[in-house]
Amino acid sequence: MLSSVIENMGLLCSRQRPHSEADAEESAQAAEIERQIALETKAEKHIQKLLLLGAAESGKSTIFKQIKFLFQSGFAEAELRSYTPVIHANIYQTVKILYDGSKEFAQNDEDSSKYVLSLENKEIGEKLSEMGSRLDYPPLTKELAKEIETLWKDPAIQETYVRANELQVPDCTLYFMENLQRLSDADYVPTKEDVLYARVRTTGVVEIQFSPVGENKKSGQVYRLFDVGGQRNERRKWIHLFEGVTAVIFCAAISEYDQVLFEDESKNRIMETKGLFDWVLKQQCFEKTCFLLFLNKFDLFEKKVLKVPLSVCEWFKDYQPISSGKQEVEHAYEFVKKKFEELYFQSSTPNHVDRIFKIYRTTALDQKLVKKTFKLVDETLRRRSLIEAGLL
Repeated sequence: MLSSVIENMGLLCSRQRPHSEADAEESAQAAEIERQIALETKAEKHIQKLLLLGAAESGKSTIFKQIKFLFQSGFAEAELRSYTPVIHANIYQTVKILYDGSKEFAQNDEDSSKYVLSLENKEIGEKLSEMGSRLDYPPLTKELAKEIETLWKDPAIQETYVRANELQVPDCTLYFMENLQRLSDADYVPTKEDVLYARVRTTGVVEIQFSPVGENKKSGQVYRLFDVGGQRNERRKWIHLFEGVTAVIFCAAISEYDQVLFEDESKNRIMETKGLFDWVLKQQCFEKTCFLLFLNKFDLFEKKVLKVPLSVCEWFKDYQPISSGKQEVEHAYEFVKKKFEELYFQSSTPNHVDRIFKIYRTTALDQKLVKKTFKLVDETLRRRSLIEAGLL
């Protein structure tokens, strides 16, 4: 009897042992998960959140792509190839804008004759304009590239391009037109520069994590940069990103003082940027947030300002040129910079004025300048962290 009881107890113990081992294993897994969560939470505390804001066409997305090239591993070949249809679409869209613009000017302009194409080029223009209206664009072949080149060189199209600010002609136009033969190669793979020039309207939110010092996270501060669409219908998506932001990087395309919005052709782009900057500055959640203003597209600004007076923009109507050449460019830039500085202090409530505010002259396509700018941004934000920690 006793031996039977002992035997049964042995069987019971042997049945329970696996459960105990399973429980121990489950507890160990739970502890490991908790440890990982704790580590990730600790790591998250050291990641600073940067928000990239600005109106459409301000160069935000180009800055974002530069960050990927500069402080990450760049784009894999598959990613580069994914830009081929984007670049070809940019070309077809641009040709359509220019051809349709020349027809409009030929009908309505006093000096209409200079916008009239040759009969042969009209045929090419009609064909390419139709292609530019499609939702699916054909691959750019050598034959099509040659036709686009022919149309581009027509004096009427060149005259139309002079008035690009009156149309929605993208900044990438000249670059792509000068590289048509290479872009139409059968084995074409976009270069880094091609990708930077490619225009894709940002929709939704994209993010990237990086360190301006290098990929080694221990070598410098780690940032998470968020880029959001700049068009009016995209801005409602901004709000949920406003909490916990270390710095707002606001892009203003200063070369666009004589251009209008894509989504509202009655609104000057700089006036839209002014209103948007004013609105962002007044957000209560940015009370202690650093503001880093990128006065972008300086490369286009320095060429344009010598031909088109700043005073064509309502905000800059009190501008008075003083010289010519490089000296005038600097004078014009300082005037624009001062306007934004004044707006910053006018729009900042008393409890906001002590937050960090820096202005940087930028050209998003210039990799060396973008790298230098982000090194300065990094120094500014690290210094702020040390001050907040009481170490400075």
